[in-house]
Amino acid sequence: MDSAFYSAFAGFSARVEALDVVANNLANAGTNGFKAQHAFYRSFSEWLQPATDNPMSLAVNQYGVLGGTRLDLSQGTAISTGNDTDVALQGTGFVAVLTAAGVRYTRDGSFVVDRNRNLVTQKGDQVLSEQPDGRVQPIQLPAGAGKMNISADGSISVNGALVAKLRIEDFPAGTPLTQEGASNLAAPAGSAKPATNVSVLQGSLEASNSDVVSSTVAVLNLERNAQTFEKALSIMHNEFNKTAATDIGRL
Repeated sequence: MDSAFYSAFAGFSARVEALDVVANNLANAGTNGFKAQHAFYRSFSEWLQPATDNPMSLAVNQYGVLGGTRLDLSQGTAISTGNDTDVALQGTGFVAVLTAAGVRYTRDGSFVVDRNRNLVTQKGDQVLSEQPDGRVQPIQLPAGAGKMNISADGSISVNGALVAKLRIEDFPAGTPLTQEGASNLAAPAGSAKPATNVSVLQGSLEASNSDVVSSTVAVLNLERNAQTFEKALSIMHNEFNKTAATDIGRL
C-alpha cells in the first residue's frame, strides 16, 4: 500500500509540475522569439541507483517523477512588420544584448532606438555589436541618422555608411542554456561562438515556437492525468483510514 501511495503521489506531483511548464509555454505563445520548454519524466529508481543495488527496493520504486525540462530551440515563423529596426534570425544563433545581469542572448528582434541613439530591446537592454577582440560594445547610431539598413550578415548601415554589425552568436550542441524572462537566455561563460549558419531578415520578427493548439491539448491531458492520480490518492487515503480504524477497534 505504501509503495502504491508514493507512486500515485509522485505521478500527481509530476503532472502538476509539468502543467506549470506547459502553461508557461501557452502564456508565451504570442511572445516574439520565445522558446518553449518540454518536460520529461524519469524513473525514481534512477535516483536511487547510486545509493542502492537492492533489486526489491528498485522494483517498488519504479515510478515516474519529473526529470526536468528541455529547451526547444526550433525556429518560429518569421512575420513581416515593415519596421526597419525589427530583425528575425533565419538559422541557428542569437543576438547578444547587454542586460543588468550581463550579456544575454535573444531571438526577439523587436528593437528600437532610444533617446541616446542606442539600438535597444523593448526592455531597454543594449544590442551589442560584433568586435574582433570580443569586447562588449553597444550599437549607437550616428546623430541625425536617416534610413537604417540591416543586411543578411547583420551589418548595419545608415545612409549607405557602415555603422556596426550585430553580434550574433551560437552554442555547441548540449550547451546548458537558461531562460531568463520570456525571451532572454543565459549561457556559461566562454561557450558562445560566432554564428556561422544564420542570416538576418530586416523588417520581420520571429514568432514564438510555442504552438497554441498543442499546448492547450497538453494542458487538458495533464489535468486529466493529475485528476486520475488525485482520485487514486483519495481512495488509498480512505483505505488507510479504514484499516487504522479497524485495527484500533481490535486493540
